[in-house]
Amino acid sequence: MPDDHALAADLAERAGKLLLDLRALGGDPDVLRNAGDRQSHEFLMAELAKARPDDAVLSEEGIDDKARLSADRVWIVDPLDGTREFGEPGRSDWAVHVALWARDASGGSGDLIAGAVALPAQNRVLGTEAKPGTTGNSHLANGDDEGAERPLRMVVSRTRASNLVKSVAARLNAELVPCGSAGAKVAAVVLGEKNDVYLHSGGFYEWDTAAPVAVARQRGFHVSRIDGSPVVYNQEDPLLPDILVCRPAIAGLLLNAIREATTHAI
Repeated sequence: MPDDHALAADLAERAGKLLLDLRALGGDPDVLRNAGDRQSHEFLMAELAKARPDDAVLSEEGIDDKARLSADRVWIVDPLDGTREFGEPGRSDWAVHVALWARDASGGSGDLIAGAVALPAQNRVLGTEAKPGTTGNSHLANGDDEGAERPLRMVVSRTRASNLVKSVAARLNAELVPCGSAGAKVAAVVLGEKNDVYLHSGGFYEWDTAAPVAVARQRGFHVSRIDGSPVVYNQEDPLLPDILVCRPAIAGLLLNAIREATTHAI
């Protein structure tokens, strides 16, 4: 039986292959998007029921069974993150998210313990267990000098970059880099593609970020709410208002700029 890290990566990759095959058939974009959401969700639910029958599941495309709130283990999945981009030919900034929350983590307060983000159109799967011989790009997470000679690059929503995000970028003279899926945004930061920050304050849900957050944390990146508080999961209301993902070396700079922008907006 695969461990939780391997299972998350395997399911995300296989769901991604299913979506690539579906996308290759073409057709009406809206029909394609709906089919992608449905088929990926059905695949993940069926496979998790076989592999981990005693675990609860929170999926964007499923009914939120509140029994998860008393469960010891909860899979948090987004079968197709970046549905809009999936329906646009040639776009690669969409993803599949598979993450696992466990009650006994973080001293019994519960936390993410495994996760994977598949970027099928980029032929990439980022998981929480680095392959032998890899470093998880820890030099980017911890290096104070990375990006010191250029403006910060801030990965933001293509369609929903908030006024707060724009204000923070203006204060830091940062370049905005539009991107689709939250998973693709976090990947752009943790892979060291000359992108430094993912900042979002427009509101989304636990399934949008659980797997990307698990991956970013494992690689040593700073992850928090925009007020610096921890990002927590398996809450009664799965709404997650905001998030900040960046290198630890620049977290203080970002949090200060967010506080200043928030204060001046009041």
